[in-house]
Amino acid sequence: MALTFCSFSSGSSGNCYLVKSDKTALLIDAGISGRRILESLKRVRVDPADVKAVLITHEHSDHIKSLKTVSRKLTHAVTYANIGTWENINGLVDDKRSIVFKTGEEFFVGDIKVKAFHILHDASEPVGYSFSRGESRISILTDTGRLNDEIYEEIKEADLLVLEANHDVEMLRVGRYPWFLKQRILGEKGHLSNVDAAGAICRLLSFGEKNRRVLLAHLSRENNFPEMAYQTVKNLLEENNYYINKNVCVNIIERDEMSALFTV
Repeated sequence: MALTFCSFSSGSSGNCYLVKSDKTALLIDAGISGRRILESLKRVRVDPADVKAVLITHEHSDHIKSLKTVSRKLTHAVTYANIGTWENINGLVDDKRSIVFKTGEEFFVGDIKVKAFHILHDASEPVGYSFSRGESRISILTDTGRLNDEIYEEIKEADLLVLEANHDVEMLRVGRYPWFLKQRILGEKGHLSNVDAAGAICRLLSFGEKNRRVLLAHLSRENNFPEMAYQTVKNLLEENNYYINKNVCVNIIERDEMSALFTV
């Protein structure tokens, strides 16, 4: 009853993830070119005809850039989004191949149970997703400025958590971004920092022992780099007596590269 995850791309220049079972393949967002998505499916040996859905987190361009193309190419896929997001992407997808869901309600796509949950970002109705099949659970949480109790409730049982570690705060503060953009990123509806990600992992570990894997995602090109994200998380975990590869497995998702396949 396993689920498999792969990142095709993760970051402000484009996002697209794959979650699949033996029978069903789902794409989360379509923020990279249609060609790259099709090539990535081929590399992981997924037939485009097996992609049953494209699930949209929110309407920002790095998440929907090629939605129109992908919808046309993946002829068996239906696009799912909540009403707030649909109001901002209307016209990109044929109405006959679109489904509106209510955030917080569970639904099935093939043999995978899906639940979208509210996150805190400067979009109309942004969501994270949890995917379940049997005892296996994957949660995806990026593009959120903070975590609240509702979000923790949604992600605390994840065997694999894709978690934003967007920036190093000091790099962002002294970097070349204009002040308004820095304020946006650091704000309640912006993006999680490396320290925020570490704190979130510590809180998850405090809920009890579980075989958890966390994939640090959506790293900024300008204000972060993989080694810094990993080391910041490692240091703060150890300060709280948690250790990578003992209490939790931690990996980095590279911005513009396809990840390994992770199965839970």
